[in-house]
Amino acid sequence: MSRLLRRNSSQLRLLLSSGGQVTRLASSSSSSSSSGEVEPPTSTAQQEIRKPKRQTPPLVPDSEIKKSVFISQSSDVFTNLALEDWLYKNFDFSHHHVLLLWANDPCVVIGRHQNPFTEANVSRLVERGITLARRNSGGGAVYHDLGNLNCTFFSPRERYDRKYNLNIVTRALFREWAIKAEINDRDDIVVMDKKISGTAAKLGHPNSYHHCTILASANKLHLGESLVKEPANYISRATASVPSPIRNLVDVNRTVSVPQLRSAVGYEYLRTAATSLEDGGNTQTMKQRGFQLINPTEKWFPGIEELRSNYSSWDWVIGKTPKFTVQKDLDVKGDDQDMKLKLSVEVEAGLMKEIGIQLPQSDQLVPVVTPLQGKPYNEENLNGIVGALKLVSASNVKQAINGSA
Repeated sequence: MSRLLRRNSSQLRLLLSSGGQVTRLASSSSSSSSSGEVEPPTSTAQQEIRKPKRQTPPLVPDSEIKKSVFISQSSDVFTNLALEDWLYKNFDFSHHHVLLLWANDPCVVIGRHQNPFTEANVSRLVERGITLARRNSGGGAVYHDLGNLNCTFFSPRERYDRKYNLNIVTRALFREWAIKAEINDRDDIVVMDKKISGTAAKLGHPNSYHHCTILASANKLHLGESLVKEPANYISRATASVPSPIRNLVDVNRTVSVPQLRSAVGYEYLRTAATSLEDGGNTQTMKQRGFQLINPTEKWFPGIEELRSNYSSWDWVIGKTPKFTVQKDLDVKGDDQDMKLKLSVEVEAGLMKEIGIQLPQSDQLVPVVTPLQGKPYNEENLNGIVGALKLVSASNVKQAINGSA
């Protein structure tokens, strides 16, 4: 069923031309769109010249489009995110649409614009050996393990069709197991009102991709525990996930497995016309390029190691977090009665910039002197500050407040 991606294929010959230098076919862009326009002119006369509009390439006839199913042989989340990004930036999908299927070892993957500390307990993930990753598309936080199948549908921007992709999945589930799945108004796939698949996308020029998860037999206990944040008040403009009740497909049909699911979704993709949900059966399947095992290494994908290094870096996973403030209530013991205070920590680029305390009914913020200022924010450091403040007497706190007034 599977065959290795040949190095002398037309795609890789193009990418490995010019002495091994990668020819970039797509610009890196935001998850919504990319302008792709020329740089603004500097002279006054040039400023009056209108920027040229991007010309939409002519649509390739359906009969000229081939399809492949790529299966990643890696279960490392950073490698798979790098592979996804490499294909998006370097592959020509105009005549060749691709479905990438991949699965990861236990990890939590957040959206590009999310705050990991409002989506999960990052310190607890580290303790349990669950990797935290940030993808390059929008959307919410998801838990991955080897019981979860990830699907990435690649196409040119003008052929982007999220509903088409989701219908490939629902049709595969019905054809293989007679599971009736529906697509809700959030583009989640649900079975009996419980979510089995979430979705996100990245739209650029000339390429785009839409990816989704499919819960087959994921560890629901780890899933629930991984997506629980530290009890504190987070003030953040980052994109927040929308919690939904979830269901594994094995809860509906115990014969479902990830290998079988991979085969079912892959064959449904190959037997369906490229631009419409027309079932071409075996005749359509035989016209395609079939299943191809992908080994995401530097030898086959020049530059992928650098991409992986970027995705696994602290600067990307944590440092990319939008600015936020976390507040936590604490009691300081006094001679007569305890004093209730509020700890406030301002975090920018993942670092604790401003740390202070204030009385519950006061806007006055008293700076806290601590060696943790300027250090990376995490739940362990936050609780370290709280623990130290609890050792301070209420009288000392009052003196500090009066001294700063």
